[in-house]
Amino acid sequence: MPLTLHVDAAAWRAHLAEVLDANPGLVPVIKGNGYGFGVARLAAEARRLRVPTVAVGVPAEVSLVRQNFDGDIVVLEPWHPALSAPRFDDPRVIRTLAHPEAVAALAGTNHRVLVELRTAMQRHGFLPPLPTGRVRSEGYALHLPLEGDGVAEAERTLRAAGVSEGPVWVSHLLGKRLAELRRRVPGVELRPRVGTALWLGDRSSFRARSTVIDVHELPRGTKVGYRQHRMIKPGYLLVLAGGTAHGIALEAPKPVPSLEARAKVLATGTLGAAGLTLSPFTIDGRQRWFAEPPHMQVSLVLLAQDATPPAIGDEVPVEVRMTTATFDRVELV
Repeated sequence: MPLTLHVDAAAWRAHLAEVLDANPGLVPVIKGNGYGFGVARLAAEARRLRVPTVAVGVPAEVSLVRQNFDGDIVVLEPWHPALSAPRFDDPRVIRTLAHPEAVAALAGTNHRVLVELRTAMQRHGFLPPLPTGRVRSEGYALHLPLEGDGVAEAERTLRAAGVSEGPVWVSHLLGKRLAELRRRVPGVELRPRVGTALWLGDRSSFRARSTVIDVHELPRGTKVGYRQHRMIKPGYLLVLAGGTAHGIALEAPKPVPSLEARAKVLATGTLGAAGLTLSPFTIDGRQRWFAEPPHMQVSLVLLAQDATPPAIGDEVPVEVRMTTATFDRVELV
């Protein structure tokens, strides 16, 4: 009962090459669920692109990437001696440091590190003055917020820290903004770390499809699902591949900066309180309602009686959040 990601390999790879060519020094980020494609697959793609370095989120992701990629691997999560012993015996791995205790613990060793500077993100990093311990630094790292002027924030952070040369590994800057930062800090070698804009930048090159597992035509009043809710109208109950284990209908909190966005959240919450939740599945040209919350591996979806039901084995479109989705199968065609 597969939930499948269909990928137009030629179009997807053309996009990857375009982003790489437009942003010299690019470091692909491969972390979490591999942006829906899987960590191993993205590591192999990075090897095919012949980039010298990739970045992972946490140390546990290094081993899987290492099996499929031959270059250096940066770990974005800062290391701290309170979290683990400093056993960095892989010469291909570069760890990030963001605390004085970490610098002190690694002073005089041959471990490769990046020193992270604190930006307006306020997540990790040193504030000036910078640490003075002798470490084998591969440069500085900047993690920039998505909102605001990232170029100005990066320039401010570097100048405040007195960094005017050497490698600087920077997130969330590409294209014209990256070129502008290069113009403002000409002595710095910028290494843009890129995840979403690289792997997910061309949405037209991939699509998620759910396999129809079962179709039932039911009269009004029929009880369905775990919670035995009644069908309020006659119609079809569809059993579709994809549930909570795949990330179906799982959402992170969203920013709601405008009145329109708040109105949509309010309307969605009101419908949810009434037991009505729109599913991410599209059948016969329309997005359809859940019969109840998704199960672990399948979802129950309602289809009106006047609609044309799919057949068992058909595939129907499903909208997913790629950074939380796990597919049964990824097909490059």
